[in-house]
Amino acid sequence: MPLTPFHLGPALLLGLIFFRYLDFPTFLVANVIIDIEPILVVLLNLNYPLHGFFHSLLGGTIIVFLLAWFMNKIRGTLSPFLMFFKLEQKSSFGKILLSSISGIYIHILLDSRIHADTRPFWPFDFNPFLDRSVLAGLDVYILCALGFIGGIIAYAVKIALTRRNKKVKQNK
Repeated sequence: MPLTPFHLGPALLLGLIFFRYLDFPTFLVANVIIDIEPILVVLLNLNYPLHGFFHSLLGGTIIVFLLAWFMNKIRGTLSPFLMFFKLEQKSSFGKILLSSISGIYIHILLDSRIHADTRPFWPFDFNPFLDRSVLAGLDVYILCALGFIGGIIAYAVKIALTRRNKKVKQNK
């Protein structure tokens, strides 16, 4: 899905559902960062597949470790932003690494379902996940859109529960 925000839908929903186990900002970034590859292919008019090496599990794994290292370095600077959105959380390198792995691999699997140029098991030239039906990818787009709606609902519930818990603590 080059140049689209669709991956943010599942990222938002899953990131909020598994908030306790994942580093939320890392998970969001991990779900979209691989699309730098198709953006560069389009912008630089490269003779290269839109969903090339970094849309494979091997290429994605390289990004996993680079992203985890980078997010671990800058994680503290994100605290004011997370506080503003009431998404404060304690983080660790383990959470950051898990978030990076899961986000990037989810992205690769979603794209593998709908893009013929994706080779998830590179250097092998096959994609067992590709849907070649007439409505190929429609399920993924619907899933991503519903994930975004579900993510907004999950965020609203999280905010409401946070406020309720604050009031309960203040009344004690």
